[in-house]
Amino acid sequence: MTILFIITGLLLLVSFIANRQKTLEGLKKGAMQFLKLLPTLLTVIILVSLALFFTPEKMLLKYFGDQAGILGYVMAALVGSISLIPGFISYPLAGMLLESGVTYGILALFITTLKMVGTLTIPVEAKYFGMKVTLIRNGLSFLGAIVIGVIMAIIFSLT
Repeated sequence: MTILFIITGLLLLVSFIANRQKTLEGLKKGAMQFLKLLPTLLTVIILVSLALFFTPEKMLLKYFGDQAGILGYVMAALVGSISLIPGFISYPLAGMLLESGVTYGILALFITTLKMVGTLTIPVEAKYFGMKVTLIRNGLSFLGAIVIGVIMAIIFSLT
């Protein structure tokens, strides 16, 4: 992460030297977009933190840990398919779940279904692409997520 900050700072300096006005306009636009996104970001972080705080670790491990077996994969696939969590929240959430003992296979399945399967957004997607395409895309994405979760479980069980 430090390397990204350094590279970003250097590129910002180069941009500032090349065109001071455009760089300042770009920074202003970026700050405005960040401020628009901030309430949503904070709300999701607070809700996820509260959910994790009130969810006992034993329960997480029961449904998503090593002992959960196939139930962990089923739960991860279902929760990931019906959740609407942005990427900037889902990855830190996955990190917290990993620290709680959730396996990589289950996390991979959860993240993949979260990003690829949109159960709650089916009506919107169907409006633009049609119901048939929407159902095929979501079904194939769901199957692909299961394959990815199983492959990740196999890879990390070998290490």
